[in-house]
Amino acid sequence: MDILLAAFVALIVGSLGSRLAGQHGRYGCLASIVIGLVGALIGRFVSEQTGVRDFWVIDLDGRPFPVFWSILGAAVLVAVLALVTRKPRPPAPPPSA
Repeated sequence: MDILLAAFVALIVGSLGSRLAGQHGRYGCLASIVIGLVGALIGRFVSEQTGVRDFWVIDLDGRPFPVFWSILGAAVLVAVLALVTRKPRPPAPPPSA
């Protein structure tokens, strides 16, 4: 049951991070869960490196889950993914005379 709760929280965090990065609706449920979990790792790393404390944390089976930093980490991850996987624009049609 705790795994399902963690997956649900990661889904919400991944979806919010995608929306914050402007890529809402591009990723499915499983991708949003992965984005939420990886976003939590990125967010925790940034929090530790900057020395800014976690101020919105929920407890999942005795482990803290930094929601705020996870959302920001997910947004950074989605923004980087969008830059890396961006499709090139089609060529412009020639001007008509």
